[in-house]
Amino acid sequence: MQKTRLTYKHSEDHININSITSDLKPNTINFIYLGIQKYMPMWKLQQDLHALRKKNKIPDVVLFLEHENVYTFGKNANTDFLLDSHLDADVINTDRGGQVTYHGPGQIVGYPIFNLHDYKKSITWFMSSLEQVIINTLKLYTIDSHRKDSLPGVWVEDEKICAMGVRIAQWVTMHGFALNIKPDMKYFDGMIPCGILDCGVTSMYDQLNHNVQPKDVIEVLSKEFIKVFNVK
Repeated sequence: MQKTRLTYKHSEDHININSITSDLKPNTINFIYLGIQKYMPMWKLQQDLHALRKKNKIPDVVLFLEHENVYTFGKNANTDFLLDSHLDADVINTDRGGQVTYHGPGQIVGYPIFNLHDYKKSITWFMSSLEQVIINTLKLYTIDSHRKDSLPGVWVEDEKICAMGVRIAQWVTMHGFALNIKPDMKYFDGMIPCGILDCGVTSMYDQLNHNVQPKDVIEVLSKEFIKVFNVK
């Protein structure tokens, strides 16, 4: 099994497509941590990487980061699921699947830019694999989590701990998952998370009652990506 290669870039760095692609190692998954970032520049970065990956000009990449406070809608989302009582944050319509989602500090967002021609050309397989990465990671932190039929994401009993929404074009993926480490949970009160009325939201902090470091979780996530996606 290949060792993970995690590159750290700081929020104050000038992050653009060239600063990302210059560090990529071929024939493996590259993991890059970008710190806390606004949503729109990172969406543009994903689009640029996605275009390059479709042409096989770069290898697979996972961007890890935390966003500044933002609510995002999937392309077919019901905007009524964002309540008038929501806290102040950017509101952005995206091209991913899914309903309304909150991103903010204390939440690890992962954006895999993968070419599924190199794995399996199956959306359900890819989503299940992403969920497995999260489930395995949480298990190592003694959190028992699971899937729910027809509801993407990862759950602890009836509370969602990790939301998911992706876009796949020409079998190349973008967008991804949002794992709650210790976000400000009040932001979730301003919406109906993922449009699900009868379920709640939780975090690793709520489950463990102590802090975990995002960079430590990212290290574990990276190792689980290598295992689940069977990178030699």
